[in-house]
Amino acid sequence: MKNSQLIVSAVILAIATTGATIFTSFPAKAETVCKVTDPTGTPLNVRISPNGQITSTVKNNTEIYIYEVVYDEKNQSWAKVGFEGKVWGWAFREFISCYQNQRG
Repeated sequence: MKNSQLIVSAVILAIATTGATIFTSFPAKAETVCKVTDPTGTPLNVRISPNGQITSTVKNNTEIYIYEVVYDEKNQSWAKVGFEGKVWGWAFREFISCYQNQRG
């Protein structure tokens, strides 16, 4: 019992002292089609992880899918994005607008 309490305490301490980002997530509906709507007029950054290193960009009005959404410690939402089953990375959710898929 003491050993498991010690392990839990060590994990909590490690998270608290490293400034690790804690995310909560929920799955997105696959039938929802989205478009990039970055109000800055610049391409939307796609990142390796939420708020991580930029790996690519996507132009405004590009059709994409959201596969997952997570919230960071500042309660900002990040979307795992891609198209037709291929995941590109993570993008700031606020710059993506979605609607129900009317195809097929």
